[in-house]
Amino acid sequence: MNRSFTWSLTFTAVILLCILSYIFIDIQVALWFHTHNNRLANEVFNVITDFGESQWYLIAGLLVFAAFRTSNPARAYSGLFLSVSVAVSGIVADIIKYIAGRARPTIYFSEHLYGFSSFHYEFEWTSFPSGHAATAFSAAIVLSTLYPRWRLLFLFSGALIAFSRILLAQHYISDVIAGSLLGIISSMVLYNLYFKTKLDVSASRKI
Repeated sequence: MNRSFTWSLTFTAVILLCILSYIFIDIQVALWFHTHNNRLANEVFNVITDFGESQWYLIAGLLVFAAFRTSNPARAYSGLFLSVSVAVSGIVADIIKYIAGRARPTIYFSEHLYGFSSFHYEFEWTSFPSGHAATAFSAAIVLSTLYPRWRLLFLFSGALIAFSRILLAQHYISDVIAGSLLGIISSMVLYNLYFKTKLDVSASRKI
């Protein structure tokens, strides 16, 4: 089974999963978490969800790149890989959000509006896909690639951040699924098209 077929199959499966989630479970799950919210859980997951903010990874990656650009090219490109991957996933997510114009769960709770209304930039109409999930999984894939020994920890952390958006009723399940896929794809594409060679070359030069 070649790589392009595998990716096509995966992409189709995720899109189908998003559609099924949209039709059958998005509202029910969002309502459940909205009505069964727990103060302690909300406080904990409000901290966890902050790790899905892209600025942490953008700044950290750029600082690493600037600090090691001349002394350690491999480490410098690792930082750049993190920053660029998170930036690309975030930009693509924002473009899709604007085009899709999906109402967030908060609008359903207050006005019972559910669905899409294209070309909205207001926060309440930018639910699909989840930007936090895209950032979390983009960073998780980058870090898993750079430090494969800790892959399970990074992927679990990404999943926990993505889940926080559902628990806090900020996104529907389908938003998080789509955002997670976007983050994974963006990092893997950038690695294979550009950073794989750069990291390999930089590492060999250091040796």
